[in-house]
Amino acid sequence: MLADDPWQEGLEARLDRLRRAGAVGPMIVVLPDAFTRLGGCQYLASPVVGDYETYLLDELRAVVEARWPIRAHGILGKSSGGFAALYHAMRRPELFEAVACHSGDMNFALSLFPEIPHLMNALVRHGSVEALLAAFDRDPNKRSGQWFSALYVLAMCSVFSPDDAAPLGLGLPFDLERGTLDAATLDRWSAFDPLRMIENQECQAALRRLRVVFIDCGDRDEHFLHFGALAFHRTLLDAGVPHDFSLFPGGHRGTSHRLDVSLPKLYQALRA
Repeated sequence: MLADDPWQEGLEARLDRLRRAGAVGPMIVVLPDAFTRLGGCQYLASPVVGDYETYLLDELRAVVEARWPIRAHGILGKSSGGFAALYHAMRRPELFEAVACHSGDMNFALSLFPEIPHLMNALVRHGSVEALLAAFDRDPNKRSGQWFSALYVLAMCSVFSPDDAAPLGLGLPFDLERGTLDAATLDRWSAFDPLRMIENQECQAALRRLRVVFIDCGDRDEHFLHFGALAFHRTLLDAGVPHDFSLFPGGHRGTSHRLDVSLPKLYQALRA
């Protein structure tokens, strides 16, 4: 989104272009940094990597409101940020007037759980979580594909199943000696799945009160998030929750152009 790729348009340039075109007007855009030792934190509270939920929703919000006159708030994100946008809009709807979720993590059974065996393999190879992280620290090529899934699953352990009794506080969702997944831990993870959350009438009511609920995903998402987005959309339809939904041609990456669609919708909702 911030375009560390020189061939991609960054958010600042995108907003300037959209404003020149009259698609949006003046907005205060806040970009919180939630990168952690393990990569991500889903913008949630964790005793392992930090309380990013309080930082985002309470502390950072208070700083912004003290510095600028704010009429309304929207929350937008992609991937883990899209997950967080929906999660917090459902949990704390009084804080927002609009939400946009681009390719958000959901339907964990299809998108997240299949990543778990990659961590299992990595732990067999390295022997322990501590040894795995030490090997990662030594590797000069940290963007290597061998690390992504293992670190990603550890990051999810840090927020979905923290455990004081486990090494580094990371409750693993499997029994490595038996080679089986742990159903109780997976159920803890599933409680955070937006697709499960939206079955709750309180979460449906939370989204119903917003001015805009925007959800989209590439129709060939490499993590199969388009199936989660579609299921979420169908649940909203059944519950009578107004929303804007689309599947567009594309995968999980290279989709920042969709901000040209969501940002004007959020702007119009927030200025109403």
